[in-house]
Amino acid sequence: MENCNIAAVLQEIASDRGNEIALVEKKGRGYRRYSFFELDARRRDFAGRLQGAGIGPGDRVMLMVRPSMEFISLTFALFSIGAVVILIDPGMGYRNLLRCIQSVKPDILLAIPRGVLFSRLFSAPFATVRKRICVGRGWGLLGISLHSLPATSTKTIFVAAADDLAAIIFTTGSTGPPKGVQYTHGIFHAQLQLIREYYGIGPGEVDQPAFPLFALFSTALGARAVLPDMDPGRPAQVDPKKFIRTLLEEQVTYSFGSPAIWNVVSRYCLQQGITLPVRKVLMAGAPVAGELVERVARIIPDSGEIHTPYGATESLPVASITGRELLQDCRSLTGKGRGVCVGRPLPGITVSIIRPQDGPIDNWRQVEECGPEEIGEIVVKGPVVTRAYDNNPQETRLAKIPDGDSFRHRMGDMGYFDRTGRLWFCGRKAHVVHTADGPMYSICCEGIFNTHPQVVRSALVGAGRKGKQVPVLLVEKKDGVGEEKLLADLQILAGKHALTENISTFLVHHGFPVDIRHNAKIFREKLALWAEKRISGQGCDDGL
Repeated sequence: MENCNIAAVLQEIASDRGNEIALVEKKGRGYRRYSFFELDARRRDFAGRLQGAGIGPGDRVMLMVRPSMEFISLTFALFSIGAVVILIDPGMGYRNLLRCIQSVKPDILLAIPRGVLFSRLFSAPFATVRKRICVGRGWGLLGISLHSLPATSTKTIFVAAADDLAAIIFTTGSTGPPKGVQYTHGIFHAQLQLIREYYGIGPGEVDQPAFPLFALFSTALGARAVLPDMDPGRPAQVDPKKFIRTLLEEQVTYSFGSPAIWNVVSRYCLQQGITLPVRKVLMAGAPVAGELVERVARIIPDSGEIHTPYGATESLPVASITGRELLQDCRSLTGKGRGVCVGRPLPGITVSIIRPQDGPIDNWRQVEECGPEEIGEIVVKGPVVTRAYDNNPQETRLAKIPDGDSFRHRMGDMGYFDRTGRLWFCGRKAHVVHTADGPMYSICCEGIFNTHPQVVRSALVGAGRKGKQVPVLLVEKKDGVGEEKLLADLQILAGKHALTENISTFLVHHGFPVDIRHNAKIFREKLALWAEKRISGQGCDDGL
């Protein structure tokens, strides 16, 4: 049986490229570099210590460690011994965090001192944990320390099948409570193959990933990973000087980050006259504005390229488009209400558009597929598509459609194919505004108002009962802009387009609530409640 364990990939890379630099991280005032050989040696050491502590195949291990050498090596070590790695964004808020922990029923907690202390203070969700291991100085007060475990390094890697569970990774919760997504070793392999072959990432590349999990992919592909000096839970608050410093010093060739990061970085680079060495920029996590793509293109080499992949935690990547195609062929159409083009499906990925249905779909034969230019639900099938949510059969049944011996995943997004085969994103299904005159799609309508030079971004929400909702357009405006004049302009703009002519309520909001992972997905549900209160005259707090 072929070993599909993702940790075996790092072992192979280390044997081929042992002395080359695999990882760069900030340590104190300087930087520490680890070769592939050193990284794999740490993996073996940690795997031996954890195995000696009684952790083995199938054990669910909650990993609460900051982006670092320990995070990378421990993740691969846990894969090595067949354990299931649980990763949760700590920035999702205590209530969501505790609910997520309780839902996945961890067996082991492997955490920095603060994480171990957290588990003691809020003990109920950690009731299933039989062992706590502290990564760092616990001073004997926080349970056993990782480095005090007996050192019994092992070269053995658990033989995993493609369908064996490798990790549980949580969604951002942008349209509901975060859900744990089951990742198998086979899915990780499929993602690696797509990233390597489609985006050309491999040996010789230097990656600076703003999302820690992507550092695992970089090292497994033989590229060097540079961990940026930033809080990954607050990408919109990135310090551009620190982020850019490592891009320049390490001559980074490839970087993945949310639009929120590149918005800050690109503005700073243009102000300071900085050109980055980065040849490939990937922006994902929310629709990417053409204006941002244009700005980023000005700070990278002329030969560089921008990619905006489309996908979700449950299926990534699904489709992709280059910045050049987006600017040349699609940007103007977005401003006319066509939605955001996310490109063509990637190799091996099947994307379908179906008539939207509420509730579960028990068989693929029950769906009706849409034709070109018809908006419907986006459904995907392929080797990167996850099979289930963890301990959540109800949500799994809602999201998955059985299809013979396989299944398809409902992305929860609305979209359509144009006549050239490109996929266009029209907004989340949960964000469709259902008026008496028919559905209105958030991204399509917002694209029209985002063309106004004084609008930072906009959000369409519905007030009232589904089927008779009143469309409300909220905007974030640029500093120093008069509200009365702006709202009058937007009313005129709305009347020029059939999609938006029935919007008559416009409100200015001073800071949209956004998701914690990318700081880019707008929480329209919260804005809808805010708008309803404002319309009813109850008043509300802009600091949502």
